[in-house]
Amino acid sequence: MRDLARILVLWRGRAAGLLLGAVAFLASLGLALLLLGASGGRIADTLAGVGVVGIAVAGLRWVGLARVVMRYLERLTTHNATFRALADLRVWFFRGLAVRAAGGLGFRRAGDMLSRLVNDVEALDGLYLRIILPLAGACLAVPVLLYAIPAGSAVARSHGLIWTVGGLCAIAAFVLPWLAARGALANGARLARANAGLRVAALDAITGLREVRAYGAEERVAGIVAAREGELFAAQEAVVRRGALVSAGCFICTQAIFILLLAGAVPAAPAEGIAALFLAVGVFEALGGLPRAGVLAGEAAAAARRVLAAAEGPVAYPEPVAQSAACLGSALRFEQISFRWQPDRALVLDGLSMDIPEGARVAVLGPSGCGKSTLAALALRVAAPDQGRVLLGGADIAGLGSTEVRRTISFLSQATHLFDDSIRNNLLLGLPGASDAQLWAALDQAAIGDVVRGLPEQLDAWVGEGGARFSGGQGRRLALARALLSSAPILLLDEPCAGLDAQTERAFLATLNEVAPGRTVILIAHRLTGVERLDRIWRMSGGRAVAATG
Repeated sequence: MRDLARILVLWRGRAAGLLLGAVAFLASLGLALLLLGASGGRIADTLAGVGVVGIAVAGLRWVGLARVVMRYLERLTTHNATFRALADLRVWFFRGLAVRAAGGLGFRRAGDMLSRLVNDVEALDGLYLRIILPLAGACLAVPVLLYAIPAGSAVARSHGLIWTVGGLCAIAAFVLPWLAARGALANGARLARANAGLRVAALDAITGLREVRAYGAEERVAGIVAAREGELFAAQEAVVRRGALVSAGCFICTQAIFILLLAGAVPAAPAEGIAALFLAVGVFEALGGLPRAGVLAGEAAAAARRVLAAAEGPVAYPEPVAQSAACLGSALRFEQISFRWQPDRALVLDGLSMDIPEGARVAVLGPSGCGKSTLAALALRVAAPDQGRVLLGGADIAGLGSTEVRRTISFLSQATHLFDDSIRNNLLLGLPGASDAQLWAALDQAAIGDVVRGLPEQLDAWVGEGGARFSGGQGRRLALARALLSSAPILLLDEPCAGLDAQTERAFLATLNEVAPGRTVILIAHRLTGVERLDRIWRMSGGRAVAATG
């Protein structure tokens, strides 16, 4: 359970709230046991025709009222602490993923990452409420029950009643849940994989719906989704079946305890025995959720493992321990760079050297797969070269922090994403805190300002998912405006016209000629359209860059 322990360490910032919730839970349970024991003792005394011993009727009323209030406070504090802890966990997960996937998800599936962020984090919802607190409750309730068994009864002692009840309680409270957790750990991993597989298949089917319809592949795709759904149902069935067996075992143990108390404790000492019977009811309630807690513990451990693997995996380019140099300009130089994305894959770049002077406007051309986008990843410090070095402003990029690099380079990619939010909030990603005047200036530079002014909400107009409320060319200009808001001296554009028609592409590149004066502009493209204003052209071939004149 090391993975679960790691999650608890991540929640240390909420320790006060979690501890307060646990105290409220135990206090509520203690009051419930006190109320049940005192009520049983009063009933026994009444049946025996003797005076009331222990808590009087007025005292029982106050205990009952206190239990109701404490129960409300327990629910309030425990759920508040859980929600805040889970919110912290989601933020931590996203930050970890952002560091490890700054250059994109790479070989990981978006559906799988979404499953880890949603399903696996939700599986940890029960770690505190349904696992830790029930176990703490069992540690309080079981000793109380054993203490309440008529200790002064020679008959009860001679029959080993306390030891027998204690053993059954230990089996129900600890042994069976532990077995359930061990079994659920393997099933939980299978369940998590099946859940992720279904999400991946469904997401692929939805995002590729146009192609699915075009090729008449609806039945095949639906069959894949149905198969993944069947795998998920099978995994869920295995988890439920094991949980049902453990619950049955726990139920048998609790009923055996009740029969033993009824047959051994009540005849030996009626008043104390009846009180113990009433206490047993409260203890059974505390033990009843433990089999489920064991199953949830196994599932939560599997979920924690997947969450930690995504958020604490290896970083492609770790931050330097101490920044060794300062970036002193916008010149970019690649020196004898060799690079491959995976150890078992071919070299993408092989001894590449390229010098881009400060303030130059250059193009890097070549077919798909030749390494153009790899150059962008190396320049942005989201990938590290196997050999060679990248110099930014005269400093080795390996000694620069990511924040410094991204203050120097503003990036516009072929897959630039517009969020389902307002135009204003999409632009503010480029320069948080920018004034309206700065936003309008960037929109005008990108030749999209008049379009935005024509909208009823203007800067507060909704962009739509992926920029759906705008055409492809307009969406790309909004992305360009966002990149221009940055004061970075280098503007790096990786296939900025991908997916645009020829006329829109030419218009976009013509706009690009007029923006970013004085900045270093690096245009990565398959080909030139003839409207670009460039100082130098590099062509990629065989993992190297060759200077060209046109």
